Amino acid sequence: MHSPATRSTDSLTTRLFGRGRTAALAVALGLGAATLLAPESAAAQGKSAVIDVRRAMLETEEGLRVQATLRKIFDSRQVELDGKQRSLSEEQEKIEKEDRAGKTPKDQLARRRENLQRQAAEFQAVYVEAQREMQRKENELTTPILQKVLGVVRRLASQEGYEMIMEKSAVPYYRADLEITDRVIQMYNAGAAGDAAPAKPGATPPAAPKAPAKPAAPAAPAPKKP
Repeated sequence: MHSPATRSTDSLTTRLFGRGRTAALAVALGLGAATLLAPESAAAQGKSAVIDVRRAMLETEEGLRVQATLRKIFDSRQVELDGKQRSLSEEQEKIEKEDRAGKTPKDQLARRRENLQRQAAEFQAVYVEAQREMQRKENELTTPILQKVLGVVRRLASQEGYEMIMEKSAVPYYRADLEITDRVIQMYNAGAAGDAAPAKPGATPPAAPKAPAKPAAPAAPAPKKP
């Protein structure tokens, strides 16, 4: 019998605050005068800047609070998933051990294998729904943050006369003084949290629920000796 293989999953940071997702949301929400454009799309040679939208979202005070909330939700869910997966793995090991010992009737082992496979299928469905639930919660809590970040970018562009503000990851080279990420974070915090203490960068976002290991298919019974 083959040992179960566990699929790898992207971290919450990659899926939730990844470059592709933030860029797509930025386009969907719109930036007006401060449009995030790839450098090859930029024809104007006016005043420009770059921003790390992902970091701006993660390091605002509100972003850190949302990460903490998501971590509590997902950690609790992960404990449930891990417990069920452990139970399935233990039952699979018991069946294999009894099969090797040769003392348990084959028909009884076959019924237990069928039941295990049914439970494994149910568990996979629960896991998929947990992933969907997680994504819905992420969207609910993080889309408003991105909207506010882009609003700050618009205000800064208007105040400073920027003709273009580009996503940092899309720019092969830029002078360090052209990055406005820290300023956007400061402006966001000043508007959203008043006199609260500045956000501490570098917080680790919660991990996504691990993909469940798939119980191996039951081994074919050994042929009876003549």
